[in-house]
Amino acid sequence: MILHSDRGSQFTSAAFRKVLAQYGAVQSMSGTGRCYDNARMESFFAMLKKEKLYRIRTERMPMAQVKSIVFRYIMTYYNRQRIYTANPGGLPPAMYRQAARGLAA
Repeated sequence: MILHSDRGSQFTSAAFRKVLAQYGAVQSMSGTGRCYDNARMESFFAMLKKEKLYRIRTERMPMAQVKSIVFRYIMTYYNRQRIYTANPGGLPPAMYRQAARGLAA
């Protein structure tokens, strides 16, 4: 697993790095002042919060239920139905990959 983070003190602390090492995770951080390397993920998480999580009362739900909601949102709606403006024709990610495989065959 690779964990990409910014250079915030919580991510550079010895305690945080120790936990990463316990799980065999590799930490990835960009150089100072390079805020654009993680822009796509920041955009995805902002969209996930706006389109799904801020619309429901997750603070009162068990973590397993919230994980299930996020999983279903990503796997059924985001990957297969949601219009994705970065792909030609607005295809969702799974449909775009399927179409790209058809072209390569």
